[in-house]
Amino acid sequence: MTALEGVKVLCVGQFYFAPYCTMLLARMGADVIKIESPDGDPYRRLATADEDGISLQFQFVNSGKRTMRLDLKNPAGRDVLRKLARNVDVVVQNLSPGAMDRFGLGYEQLSADNPRLIMASGTGFGSFGPYAGEPAMDLTIQARTAVMSTTGFENGPPTRTGPSVVDFMAGTHLVAGVLAALYQRTHTGRGQHVEVSLQDAILPSLTSNIAGFISSEGTMPERTGNQHGGLAVTPYNSYQTSDGWITVLCPTDAHWQRLCPLLEDTETDDPRFSDMKGRCDHAGDVDSIVERWTKRHSKDYIAKVLRESNIPCAPVISLGELLDDPHVYARGVLRKVTDSRGEFTTLGSPLFLSDSPTVEPRRASRLGEHTQDVLRDELGLSETEIADLDALGAI
Repeated sequence: MTALEGVKVLCVGQFYFAPYCTMLLARMGADVIKIESPDGDPYRRLATADEDGISLQFQFVNSGKRTMRLDLKNPAGRDVLRKLARNVDVVVQNLSPGAMDRFGLGYEQLSADNPRLIMASGTGFGSFGPYAGEPAMDLTIQARTAVMSTTGFENGPPTRTGPSVVDFMAGTHLVAGVLAALYQRTHTGRGQHVEVSLQDAILPSLTSNIAGFISSEGTMPERTGNQHGGLAVTPYNSYQTSDGWITVLCPTDAHWQRLCPLLEDTETDDPRFSDMKGRCDHAGDVDSIVERWTKRHSKDYIAKVLRESNIPCAPVISLGELLDDPHVYARGVLRKVTDSRGEFTTLGSPLFLSDSPTVEPRRASRLGEHTQDVLRDELGLSETEIADLDALGAI
């Protein structure tokens, strides 16, 4: 039995936030129906789209869901969603601020017909506060929340993170809220409104940076490159090797003491480096000592030696190397799946429950592929009624 077997979810969202949240729910066994506008999720039509108009990005976060076209600007389309919401457990949405309420599809309206309904809303800045209601995307939240100001090197420009950390971290937070609400419902019998904002989800990840800034009374540089975000741990950096780069960090004095004999450098005996504060105060000198050693060896050799000494490290790999990494596929977070249409790559699940198998991913559906099935199976509509909705432009 899967963890969420029997749980029905409507995803009224696009891009990455709500779709990643509902992808995780689907991998845990929930039946997810993705509601799309007549034109479809804009991420279907990116430059990586295949002959069915499905981009790789869309494939990754929407595989395993049923999809239907529904025009929420059409009164008949809104009526269909209301009816669907009467018989589902969760509605996950990240439409533009206030859109669901303007459509008459907000939590208060939908829960009046289904008190057990859980609505999970993904927003940019939340429903209250000075920025409430402002539109937001991953990049703009990174700008507004000092992520860009703390990414890159001291004398360089503010830089976005390589991965879309805001959308995916927020999607994971939203899953946690949904699961908590489902658990509470088993005791109360009532649903509730779950809200996660992009800014709230990413801000805690700045803990080291904020702590360093406060403790230094604002004198610490915001951008610390590959060093520790709060400049509170040294060594903590990427170091050049004979064939690439490797990351090395010593989070405790014990790690440093194990590293010193490997470096074979008398400068490690300098009393300035005897404790963490001293090493941090002279981080440049410590990094020079470490890199003199790493430059003499390959990154694989260094990784082997450091692992044997239980010192945290990892070679810096490329995207191409990541896609060939056997560990990634052994874990199943990236999946190559074959169906009647051939092989496709998608995301598995990063969640492992010992007594609840994850659901095998299916290829992302074509736009509106399950519209008629959903209307017939979930609402019991006849072919004539479905044709009438089509004629009205609702589907």
